[in-house]
Amino acid sequence: MSISSKMKKIKIKSDCRYFDGSRPCKFRRLCLGCKQYSPMGKRILIVKMASAGDVLRTTALLPALKNKYSQSYITWLVRDPANELLEGNNLIDRVLIYNLESVLALLAEEFDFIFSLDKAPEACALATLVRAGNKRGFGMDAKGKISPFNKESEYAFILGVDDELKFYENKKTYQQIMFDMVKLKYSGEKYELGLDRKEIDYSYKFLRQNGLAKNKSIIGINTGSGKVFANKNLKPADILKLISLIHKRLNVPVLLLGGPLEQDINKNLARRAKGMAINSGCQHSLIRFAALVNSCSLLISADTLAMHIAIALKKPVIALFGPTCHQEIDLFGRGEKIISPAVCSPCYRNRCNKAVTCMDRISLEDIYRAAERVINKKN
Repeated sequence: MSISSKMKKIKIKSDCRYFDGSRPCKFRRLCLGCKQYSPMGKRILIVKMASAGDVLRTTALLPALKNKYSQSYITWLVRDPANELLEGNNLIDRVLIYNLESVLALLAEEFDFIFSLDKAPEACALATLVRAGNKRGFGMDAKGKISPFNKESEYAFILGVDDELKFYENKKTYQQIMFDMVKLKYSGEKYELGLDRKEIDYSYKFLRQNGLAKNKSIIGINTGSGKVFANKNLKPADILKLISLIHKRLNVPVLLLGGPLEQDINKNLARRAKGMAINSGCQHSLIRFAALVNSCSLLISADTLAMHIAIALKKPVIALFGPTCHQEIDLFGRGEKIISPAVCSPCYRNRCNKAVTCMDRISLEDIYRAAERVINKKN
């Protein structure tokens, strides 16, 4: 039998979610008569590449999408390492890491929907170029400027260019804004993040090695804040005072959390805390960092990735807000927000020349009292 004849006989079904074309499918069967045939249905591309915290909170879309398009195949384009927060999510059919290979592959494909939720120029340009019957969110016009694909995305677009609207008038959370953009009804959907047994075991091993495994309560303090905004977190000296307050009044162990940028800060804080706080280390993978956050009974954090991870894992959070907008963050009834009283807050500036910053004006006593309320409620 010729190859052409065999091709006709086996009747390749490239719309099956299990078909690859470069190798046998997971069931190692040809298409003709295969009982595992599962058509993709609506092909959906989500373009949300960074930052990792925003990627995580965008996962709230997934249950609503699968509810509306029960037969669908969802591809998510993301930057490394934020992909770690999406791997293993059974509501996503394919996770693509942004690189030349994935871009070329997407340019050859066609989708029913593109939900472009990232304002990065490369994300908007790609969403504009990839073929799709319906595009929602942000694209790029012929002048190289970011622009909304649909009228429902105009509010989110204006929010990014009008400080008055963003800082003072807007009352919508990020999830509400995002659901409006893609024309879905928001019903309080929460972030989606799962930890497998391996990651949970990793965090428990760390707790045992540091004598924390038997503690009913552990308070995590995230010292990181990234490079984008000025003064997004407390100063190390204030974090040290907060550790002392927690130790003296609650006698609850404190776990210092952070990424590579906080390596020196956390090392010095642990040394100066003299046994009142334990440094969790700053070289964990993103998903293992999430597992360490999961080991905490409460997280104290600025508006940053650790906060979003805690929210996704349904952990109580004391969230600190200075240069960024608290209105867009939903704690879903778990924890409290501490908002700077500074008149210049929020500002979204990456530099600040004030001697007393917005974060300096947050009362450490207020943070402690909020932590005390949450811990006592849990116990």
